[in-house]
Amino acid sequence: MKINFAKAHDFSTLKNGVAVLVFTEEQAKKANIKAVKFAKENFDFSGKSNQSFLVSENGKLIGIVGAGSEKKLDELALNKVGSKIVALANGAKIKNVSVFFDLKNAADAAAKIAFGAALQSYRFNKYFEDKKKDKAFHLESLTVTAPDAAKAEKEYAPLKILADNIFFTRDLVSEPSNVLNPESYAEICKTLSKEGLEVQVFGEAEMKKLGMGSLLGVGQGSEFESKMVIFKWNGGKKGEAPLAFVGKGVTFDTGGISIKPSANMEDMKTDMAGSAVVVGLMRNLAQRKAKVNVIGAIGLVENMPSGTAQRPGDVVRSMSGQTIEVINTDAEGRLVLADVLHYTNTKFKPKFIVDLATLTGAIIVALADVYAGLFCNDDDLAKKIESCGTKTGERAWRLPIGAEYDEMINSDIADMKNVGSGRGAGSITAAQFLKRFVGETKWAHLDIAGVAWKGKGDAMAVKGASGYGVRLLNELVKTYEK
Repeated sequence: MKINFAKAHDFSTLKNGVAVLVFTEEQAKKANIKAVKFAKENFDFSGKSNQSFLVSENGKLIGIVGAGSEKKLDELALNKVGSKIVALANGAKIKNVSVFFDLKNAADAAAKIAFGAALQSYRFNKYFEDKKKDKAFHLESLTVTAPDAAKAEKEYAPLKILADNIFFTRDLVSEPSNVLNPESYAEICKTLSKEGLEVQVFGEAEMKKLGMGSLLGVGQGSEFESKMVIFKWNGGKKGEAPLAFVGKGVTFDTGGISIKPSANMEDMKTDMAGSAVVVGLMRNLAQRKAKVNVIGAIGLVENMPSGTAQRPGDVVRSMSGQTIEVINTDAEGRLVLADVLHYTNTKFKPKFIVDLATLTGAIIVALADVYAGLFCNDDDLAKKIESCGTKTGERAWRLPIGAEYDEMINSDIADMKNVGSGRGAGSITAAQFLKRFVGETKWAHLDIAGVAWKGKGDAMAVKGASGYGVRLLNELVKTYEK
């Protein structure tokens, strides 16, 4: 979908496409436009944020969309207006739309409406032989009008970069595992050096020298070589401690010897979503020239059952020197993250580390696809993440960690085991496991198992990969820029 900005004008003079009029609740009450009166009388239109209608006036279609109360018209509300416009147009198979509104800070509002529209326009239709077979109709052109169109376009520029990188992230998560494996994924990562990132790829020989037995054990049943990829963005002061983001990149998770049920196993191509968020974030920071030093680190493995696969009961030694009894080979993500977290922490000594992983099914039971689970050893960092999540709509709910849960992962024959005792607190014991590999560094863990993939879609993402985390962490990084 092409997004344009144009100087505000009378919508009745529009010659091509369909005009969509946006009204707050306060404006809807006073509106005397014939189309709005019709919508109020026949559809109970009141300007609420969940309302959108198509009406006919003098033989022309006009869209009417509610923005909600002016008191609550924040960034996210404006994004949802744009999203609703695209959904309305696609539902009616309209090719071209022009948006008209009368809101404060019009240029900023126009940019944020356009951003919401862009996010809703995404489709992963790469594998349709004929793109027309894609069942969802695609709006081709969206023009947002504002008194100062040039200013609106300037305001939209960084949001366009962000949208492009959310799409980049969604594309990675959507790729089938016969295309995206640890080796091909690492090759994609290498291409990001053209964006200004420093990219370093570690193979199994290098990781073995580093003592990464925890990560390597997970991938030893696969024909593809496991990889670790490090990204560096040096946008801040030389020598200043970086921010660090770590992602789980299991390109396919069968569960290994502890094999998963076959039902819905195809969804396990998305078990690398945490790594995709890190890659998309780093690409975004480079493209927008973020004024801060940042490290991105991802561990890439494929968890397969074979004659060389890791077995339940195996004991592996992590890079940190701590030993792990592998009780369940399907609790593999934490084994991957353990070594990448330790490497990132000791090598770069960051201000903080945030890791992202589709780590546990238990987090879906607790929070569904509404919130990510947040675990953190620092209250200030946790509050920043929660605040950024509220602002961007990528919300995180903080859950506890503590000594009682830590005891649940103690092993009789090693320093720890990779799952907790009993069935309770599965997401918490997974977080406790990760905490053992970050030392005293400020650290947060986001369990995104429920939010990385949308079964039904929502205002910010259609059905499929959501790209959850790119907006949230980009906003977090902004709070550290000078």
